[in-house]
Amino acid sequence: MLILIAEDDANLRRGLAELLQLEGFETVTAKCGLSAVATFESAAPDFCILDVSMPGIDGFEACKRIRGRNGTVPILFLTAHNEEIDRVLGLGMGADDYMGKPFGTRELIARIKAISRRAMVPVQPSADDGVFVMSDLRIDPRALRAYRGNKVIALSAREVAVLTMLHKHAKFVVTRNQLYDECWGQHHFSNSRALDQFISALRRKVEIDPSLPRIISTVHGSGYRYDP
Repeated sequence: MLILIAEDDANLRRGLAELLQLEGFETVTAKCGLSAVATFESAAPDFCILDVSMPGIDGFEACKRIRGRNGTVPILFLTAHNEEIDRVLGLGMGADDYMGKPFGTRELIARIKAISRRAMVPVQPSADDGVFVMSDLRIDPRALRAYRGNKVIALSAREVAVLTMLHKHAKFVVTRNQLYDECWGQHHFSNSRALDQFISALRRKVEIDPSLPRIISTVHGSGYRYDP
């Protein structure tokens, strides 16, 4: 799962990234609200952590703009303020949860996992929701895992949704628009660069050699295809 960390305090931003990476998450970071929105558009993260007090535009405005592009991505606010008005305002703008600073690292990890379990459900699950095989990879949608021999690969619900769609349409091209509509939602803000980055990251997870993909092949000018 790719997590966006938007925090203007460089030490806290770096510390959060290191903590989440140790927990097995991938991270991208931003040091201000505008950078957070731009990074969201380019990297298409699966989860957002937004500091409320950031330069340029604050976390509330960044949340509003992100929600305008994606209505379902989980968002967790961090703030040094404890006033109830901030909590109400933040949750009213579409955040899924809210943590005041300082906070415990274990609690933060627990909140992220709890929010993810509630929010990250594939848009279009397969008809039987069962295990399927792509090349030498066995994918279990319910467990959000793939297996190659004894190796276990953790997947996000969106990554499973993309693999499921490619498997379902094996030998046929799945267009970029089809992927956006089925795996992100029809009202998601389309961004070709973001999709390329998402596919590249997924290949690093599931391909033996990402430079010679056997599971996710690029069909230039059209989209992607799985060839059994």
